[in-house]
Amino acid sequence: MALRKIITIENPILRQKAKRVTRFDASIKRLVEDLIDTMHAANGVGLAAPQIAQSLRVLVAEYEGRQEALINPEIVKASGEQIGSEGCLSIPGYVGENIKRSMMVVVKGRDVHGKEIRVRADGFFARILQHEIDHLDGILYLDRLQRPEDLRRLTAEEIAGEVEPESANANKEPDTAQIAAVAGGSKEGEQN
Repeated sequence: MALRKIITIENPILRQKAKRVTRFDASIKRLVEDLIDTMHAANGVGLAAPQIAQSLRVLVAEYEGRQEALINPEIVKASGEQIGSEGCLSIPGYVGENIKRSMMVVVKGRDVHGKEIRVRADGFFARILQHEIDHLDGILYLDRLQRPEDLRRLTAEEIAGEVEPESANANKEPDTAQIAAVAGGSKEGEQN
């Protein structure tokens, strides 16, 4: 178990589709343990292997005492809709608002031993799983922004945890240069 460096948006690995895992050996178990440790150290709720520069279809997620490690995950069922905010450990200091996700998902994948598993998630946990699966496909929440003004910089108080991100400066718009720099110059309205 080791803490790994979380890569940020300028690293091209984040924009690549991750490779399927075909061997379930001790290295995969170590990778999952490292992802969990790194996620905890960063106060995150999810982390995908590409975020630590490992282009493999592996993710971990944890919310309200529920922890999942999924290898080669795919969404097999989705229903409902939720609109909410998302942050990302690979895009520090920013949050995206008004991001649409399914309210409920069923994800099929494998555990660290290669056994097929299915995970049903609702609400925020469903959002986490969808966000992390996007990472495995080279998609960032920036690609799901409906409008450029839905991306904003976190305040010092939000970063310090003194206020909730959804409540502070909800109407503050980042400037166009910030959006272009963080989004890597993606065009307004571009969708995947």
